[in-house]
Amino acid sequence: MSQSASFFEKQLEFPRVFAAYNEKSGVIHDLLMVNQICKDSFELFLRAFKKEKILEVWAKNQLSDRFTHLKTYEFSATTGILGPKRRSGDLQIPEGFYEIDFFNPHSKYHLSLRINYPNKSDLVFADKSNPGDNIFIHGGKETVGCIPIGDENIKELYLLASKAKSVGCKIQVHIFPVMMNDSNYNSIREEYGTNSEVLLFWSWLKTAYEFFGNYQKLPSIAFENSGNCTVG
Repeated sequence: MSQSASFFEKQLEFPRVFAAYNEKSGVIHDLLMVNQICKDSFELFLRAFKKEKILEVWAKNQLSDRFTHLKTYEFSATTGILGPKRRSGDLQIPEGFYEIDFFNPHSKYHLSLRINYPNKSDLVFADKSNPGDNIFIHGGKETVGCIPIGDENIKELYLLASKAKSVGCKIQVHIFPVMMNDSNYNSIREEYGTNSEVLLFWSWLKTAYEFFGNYQKLPSIAFENSGNCTVG
């Protein structure tokens, strides 16, 4: 068995993941099949919207250019306000461009997927001594800055992410304050009109949101030393 393909098999050695597989493997199979996604060779992308309290799951075959929407999960709880996370304990769900960097089959919230907050931009703009960390998408119905989607939903998402990870591709996660269509974007710009820092930050998110909406492809994202992002 190849090293990359062994990740999913290794996850099945954990009791909660194995139980999730026994319960949800049929759901996962059908979800991928109906969307014409190869179960052994696909990439995953996640989009979260804080105001709408939803997490979108997108996938594409490795040889395909465009992502297909698979499913949307509702947050089971939320905390904080619109705007990025800037320090530990601020109860903020982060906003920005991230990747899944750790799978936790022993989570106190059943199963969990960690995003790589703080990213390079966060490290510039967040509190230098204590920006916070350990932000997860997880089960359960409570949060202090993570994204909970309930135990039943995290079983499905954890299995999908484990399969995608086995291919060796990064699982990108984009977190937005709102669905950034023109109407919503203008509304939050008006509400936060005196906060030039957050408005600049949201302009990067808007560009990425529009690119994916237009092409169903992930934009290229580069973090500058200044903390600014280039999206294209």
